Amino acid sequence: MKFLIAPDSFKESLSAAEVASAIKMGFESVLPEAKFHLLPMADGGEGTCDALVAATGGELFRYQVTGPLGGHVDAALGILGGGKTAVIEMATAAGLDLVAPEARNPAITTTYGVGELILKALDHGIRHIVIGLGGSATNDAGAGMLQALGAQLFDAHGQPLVHGGLALADLAGIDLSQMDSRLAECHFELACDVNNPLTGPQGASWIFGAQKGADKALQHELDLALKHFAECTEKQTGIHIDQVAGAGAAGGLGAAFIGFLNAEVRRGVDLVLALNRFDEYSREAVWVITGEGRIDGQSIFGKTPVGVAEHAKRQGCKVIALAGSLGDGYEKVYRHGIDAVFSVVPGVCSLSEALENAHDNIVRTARNIAETMRLSA
Repeated sequence: MKFLIAPDSFKESLSAAEVASAIKMGFESVLPEAKFHLLPMADGGEGTCDALVAATGGELFRYQVTGPLGGHVDAALGILGGGKTAVIEMATAAGLDLVAPEARNPAITTTYGVGELILKALDHGIRHIVIGLGGSATNDAGAGMLQALGAQLFDAHGQPLVHGGLALADLAGIDLSQMDSRLAECHFELACDVNNPLTGPQGASWIFGAQKGADKALQHELDLALKHFAECTEKQTGIHIDQVAGAGAAGGLGAAFIGFLNAEVRRGVDLVLALNRFDEYSREAVWVITGEGRIDGQSIFGKTPVGVAEHAKRQGCKVIALAGSLGDGYEKVYRHGIDAVFSVVPGVCSLSEALENAHDNIVRTARNIAETMRLSA
């Protein structure tokens, strides 16, 4: 019997690789003759870099780059096995978690560090770069990233534009002549799970600005600044970015990639499945075991377990999902390829207890599922 174990992380407790190992431990204790292949997963958000590096036998590098408020932060760059593809989670350099709640201000935060990580990838000889969009502290439409890559953004007085989303309202000129020439050889893919345009009621500022520290007045100003940036971009490149699906992701970072770097926008989980060769491995499996920290009615919208299940069913596999908790509407996943869902929490407990005992809970649940399989064989 062949098992493909392909879970996401259990947030705040275990990485995807640790979850996969715990699942294998439980199954193997009952089915020692079974064959297992571990394929840590992600959906393009937090944990994508670690999961893909682990799944492909790649290597993780860490660099000091410019953080969202201008100081230095320790950021990760993943190079996948084979050495031809790099993975960058934008949040590692410009994420909301890098800014204390009282200091969050999308008027001044920057994506400059994301550009610095891209330059590091280029220095490694990489020309295929995957960017995970999500968890941003910024609303600068990727202007900071472009500046790090060599673009010059000017105000009406010919002075370099300062960092931050609000400064985009003063943008008067864009000079791309000093952009790193290696970028012309690159293929960028964006792991993106939102379809928001850059501006308007469903745009970056109005939908995501509040969680980054903006009040209603600032959200309005930021939206106007992004609109102006879109107009300047179209004048410079001829590319209309304002209402493109995904342009509003990560505070408009998607817009910069689309408008200046010819990036391809893809659903995060599908991109990860392709990069770790899930379809190839699932052809040989009878059972696929997936999961993540929580499964509920929203899991059908691009989350890892359902993405895994949809692909697994194409190969005729049976799919079981493990979750730290089951929320309202979790039954919807049964209509999207998952055959059975199990909560790993054994009973009433605190959140801290559930997080602390996640490994043991997963091992025990996997062992119980394996015992059921053995009895029914």
